[in-house]
Amino acid sequence: MTVDPLPGDPRRSQLLRGVLDLCLLALIAERPRYGFEFGQGLAESGLEPVSDGSIYPLLARMERAGLVTSFRAPSPAGGAPRKYYRLTEAGRAELTAGRTGWQAFAGQVGRILTATEPTENDAP
Repeated sequence: MTVDPLPGDPRRSQLLRGVLDLCLLALIAERPRYGFEFGQGLAESGLEPVSDGSIYPLLARMERAGLVTSFRAPSPAGGAPRKYYRLTEAGRAELTAGRTGWQAFAGQVGRILTATEPTENDAP
């Protein structure tokens, strides 16, 4: 019997932290996005809420690393301009490598988790 991890499970949060950069790059690859849309996109994919305090510093690091660039565009609602992010060629390469690495890693972990069976502890 398998049990789906519960939202809020600390293990789930740790796993997401390890791949959050790849998730953000994938969302940006789909189309340029601004801050609020990242949390929304993650949630729509079924991931637990991620705070702006995790997203914005990561976007800033990716921009410094040359993986994304930013630009400002007017808000459709007429408010302050929004800061949008788009991938650079280096960001596309990073996303491609990250996808390959993730798929290999997930496959390896999956094999271990599905190929092993729990045993009864025979110790007295």
